[in-house]
Amino acid sequence: MLLEMKNITKAYGPVLANDNVDLSLNKGEILAVVGENGAGKSTIMKILYGLEEATSGEIYLNGELQNFKNPQAAISKGIGMVQQHFMLFNPFTVAENIVYGNEPKNRGIFFDRKKAIKAVENLSKEYGLDIDPRRKTKDCPVGLQQRIEILKVLYQDANIIIFDEPSAVLTPQEVEELLKTIRNLAALGKSIILITHKLQEVMAIADRVLVMRRGKYIKEMNIEDTNIEEISYLMVGRELVDKDIPKRETEGKVLEIEELVVKGAHNKNVIDHLSMNIKGGEIVGIAGVSGNGQSELIKVITGLQSSESGNIILEDNDIFNKSVSEIREKGCACIPEDRYLWGCAKEANLIETGIMAHHRNERFSNKGLLKNNEIEDYTRDVIDRYDVRCSGVKQKAGQLSGGNIQKLIVAREVEQNSRLLIAAEPTRGVDIGAMEFIHGRLLEKREKGDAVLLVSSELTEIMKLSDRIYVMYDGKITGEFTRENVTAEKLGLLMMGGKSND
Repeated sequence: MLLEMKNITKAYGPVLANDNVDLSLNKGEILAVVGENGAGKSTIMKILYGLEEATSGEIYLNGELQNFKNPQAAISKGIGMVQQHFMLFNPFTVAENIVYGNEPKNRGIFFDRKKAIKAVENLSKEYGLDIDPRRKTKDCPVGLQQRIEILKVLYQDANIIIFDEPSAVLTPQEVEELLKTIRNLAALGKSIILITHKLQEVMAIADRVLVMRRGKYIKEMNIEDTNIEEISYLMVGRELVDKDIPKRETEGKVLEIEELVVKGAHNKNVIDHLSMNIKGGEIVGIAGVSGNGQSELIKVITGLQSSESGNIILEDNDIFNKSVSEIREKGCACIPEDRYLWGCAKEANLIETGIMAHHRNERFSNKGLLKNNEIEDYTRDVIDRYDVRCSGVKQKAGQLSGGNIQKLIVAREVEQNSRLLIAAEPTRGVDIGAMEFIHGRLLEKREKGDAVLLVSSELTEIMKLSDRIYVMYDGKITGEFTRENVTAEKLGLLMMGGKSND
């Protein structure tokens, strides 16, 4: 046995993040660790990597007892971690990021850039991870940035590699490349621990799966002996019901966009004469490979970016190039695509996060003075109703698991009862139970007669929830489908710039 973690317990005051958990790993094996948000998956990996110290329990590597006080100690024993949120220096080149902290030296003193480039070229060739070592990291798309993180770990000579939610920010094409990379690493003798919410990925590449729930070890199984339904049940402790979504009569147009033009770098149209609409009582999905204008469209609608020309009408109100606060007041709420960049401040507590951008609402303030008791009661209520798992309302947003802070952001935006809700990547990085819950809240908005704009890189999510689907490619709408006439093949073709045969 390469790795054994025995009776691992981690307590934060009265809260047990890990409660007597066992984990084992063989050489060349891919072990998936799954569970709901807050199940303790990331905590036990942080203990293994030296980012946290266990309250009790033991770690054995090749039969020898270990005590990792910090990541450097773990790295020295061949343990590496590819973080969910990349730890890269954007102004640096690819090679500079990969060798950082262990740079090749010239005469033992000066950084030898040529040796660094050569080392990265050899490493990328050895593991089939093609990348230009001279390229600036800031110019690399997300998939390549993750490749840099993987090569960083391999440069450190890691034999055990932990992947923490590695596909959460990737396009479908990048996910396929990632899974191929993980398979290749295992075939070359690397041992992989994969933390993920995406059970299709677990079934596709894992050898074994370990299920955790509320900090406890529940069960582990060989992949050939289980299925997605069983794993889902063990994760959430109940059966998940995939309900058919009934057709609903739509109402008048809530949002109408006509001939919208947005300029980007080098005066290029990142949104090119785009027209679309959303009616009350419908969810409209936007499908597209990341980087085809979806982010700019969200920013323009919500007032974060100005546009060159066009019209944007929200509930008979002209919101074209209006401010964020004006647009919110006219009835627009937004679940942002990046929960940490746009959705919260990591140092803010949950009370502050619960009303962020809505603090002027008369329910929460009076003549500029916040109604603190009302705000705290409201926050406790939504935390309870949306099952946000935390130690209390004074806990900092950055201390919650990604899925739990996502649920609080969803609660904040849904509870404003705005006529238009923009849901951008609403279930990115959340577990299957939280995904079902968030989908339910979006459908409730639809049933109330409100309009939902769903922007997601998950085709299954788009196809499941949307009444109509627009495809975006290179800043243009290249196709429109209803739930009844859409297929993944049709969407995929247009998403990649092909032409519809319809």
